[in-house]
Amino acid sequence: MGQEISHSQFNPADFQQFTERLRAETQLLSDWFAQDCISHDSGYAGLELEAWLIDSQLQAAPANGAFLQALADPDIVPELAQFNFELNSTPLRLQGDSLRRIHAELAGRWFRCMQAATPLSLSPLLIGILPTLQLTDLNLNNITPMQRYNALNEQVLAQRQARPLQVDITGRSHLYLEHHNVMLESATTSLQIHLQVSPEQGRRLYNASIVASAPVVAVAANSPYLFGHDLWEETRIPLFERSVEVGGYDGVAHGPLRRVSFGTGYCQESLLECFIENRDHYPALLPMLFDDPPEALSHLRLHNGTIWRWNRPLVGFHQGQPHIRLEHRTAASGPSIIDVVANVAFFMGLVHEFAHSPDLRLLDLQLPFATARENFYHASRYGLQAKVTWINGQRHALKRLILEQFLPAANRGLNALGIDEADRRDYLGIIEARVRTGRTGSYWQRSFVEQHGNDMQALTAAYLAHQHSSDPVHSWTLGS
Repeated sequence: MGQEISHSQFNPADFQQFTERLRAETQLLSDWFAQDCISHDSGYAGLELEAWLIDSQLQAAPANGAFLQALADPDIVPELAQFNFELNSTPLRLQGDSLRRIHAELAGRWFRCMQAATPLSLSPLLIGILPTLQLTDLNLNNITPMQRYNALNEQVLAQRQARPLQVDITGRSHLYLEHHNVMLESATTSLQIHLQVSPEQGRRLYNASIVASAPVVAVAANSPYLFGHDLWEETRIPLFERSVEVGGYDGVAHGPLRRVSFGTGYCQESLLECFIENRDHYPALLPMLFDDPPEALSHLRLHNGTIWRWNRPLVGFHQGQPHIRLEHRTAASGPSIIDVVANVAFFMGLVHEFAHSPDLRLLDLQLPFATARENFYHASRYGLQAKVTWINGQRHALKRLILEQFLPAANRGLNALGIDEADRRDYLGIIEARVRTGRTGSYWQRSFVEQHGNDMQALTAAYLAHQHSSDPVHSWTLGS
C-alpha cells in the first residue's frame, strides 16, 4: 500500500485485466525462483515506524500535510489518516554496531519531527493507540487526500456490499461498535520490522517469525485502551483485523481467508507459496493498471500490499535485481525510541536463532502452526501474563519462557550475526528489565489509570512527557 495510484474509480474490465496481469507476474516470479534469479544477499534490516500528531489539547491533529511539508524528508511519509505519519529507516546489514546506528538515525529523525511540529503547535507521539482518540476522529474528512486511500475505502465497502465494519472486542471490558469507513485502521500504529532474506533461507526465517510473534507482541504491548475502553494488552491486533474485514474468494467479504490475519500456515518449500496464495485466494482490491513492464511486478506488489498478514514477504528491487524481505508487523509503536530499537534487537536475534540453531531450526515441525497462532492471540490479549504452549507440548508462563529461553536465544542469534557485545547487552537488557518488572507500555498506561483515574488526557500528557525523556518504559514513573 506504499505506492500511490492515479485514480480511485474502477470498472469490471479493470478487475479482469488486473487479475490477468497478476497471474502473469506471479508466474514470472515463480520462474525467477526456479531459475535462481532472486538475490541471495541477506541480513539487511530496516523498519517503518508509524506515529501520531496531536494538538495542544492532546487530541488527534489532522495536519500531516503541513507537518510533512515543513519537515521535507522523503523518508517520513503520510499514512491513511491526516493525524498519522511514518518514519522509514535506511536498510543496514546486521553486523557490528548496526543496532546503534539504527538507533542514532531514528533518534535524529524523531528530533527533527519534534522540531518541525513545534511551530505548528503540534507534538509527534509514538503509541499503539492514542488514548484520547474519539470515534468522531475516524471520519473521511480526516483521510489523507491520496487516491490509494480513497480507493481502499471505496473498494472495501464495495466488497462488503456497504455493510458496516463491526468491532466486537472483549478484554477487561467489552466494546462493540459499527463503522462505515476504513478509518478504523488509522487508530492503530505499529513498528514494522523488515529483514532481507535469501531464497534458500526465506522459508525458515518466515516460519521462525511466525513462532516469534507471541513473545514479540507481548514485550512490545502498548495499546490497552480504545475510546476509553480497557481491552487487550495489544488491542491493535483485533482492531486492525476488523478495520479492513474483507475476505478472499468464496463469498469475498465472508470468504474463508481474511485480508488481515495471522496467515494460513507455515511455508513448506519457499516464500513463493505466499504469493501463489495471494493470486489464488484473494480477489483484487485495488485493480490499478500500470504501464510498467511485467518484470517490475507492479500488479503483484500492489496486490500483496492489500493483504496484511502479521508476517508477510515483500518483493523489492536493488539495481534491477529482485530480492525478498520479510515484514514483521506485530509490535506496537513506541513507547520510546530506545524501546523501539530494543524490540528490533529482540526480534532479529530471536528469529535468527530460531531459524539457524541446530536445536530450534525445525521449530515448524515441533510447534504446529495452529499452536503458534493460538500463542499469538493469547499473547496479544494477556501480554506477559499469557500462558503459551511450547515445543514440549506443555503450557508455560510466557514471561518465564522469555527470561529463561527466548532472551538467551536472542543473544545467541545476535552474536551469530556479529552484533557487538555491548549492543547486545544494552538493547536486550532493556527487554530483560521490561519483562522482569512487567512494565510494558500497556502496563504503564493501565497503572497510570489505576493511580490517577480514567482520564485519557492526563494519561496522554504524562506519556508524552516520559517519551520526551527518551528513557525506556520500564523506568517510567507514575507521577502526573
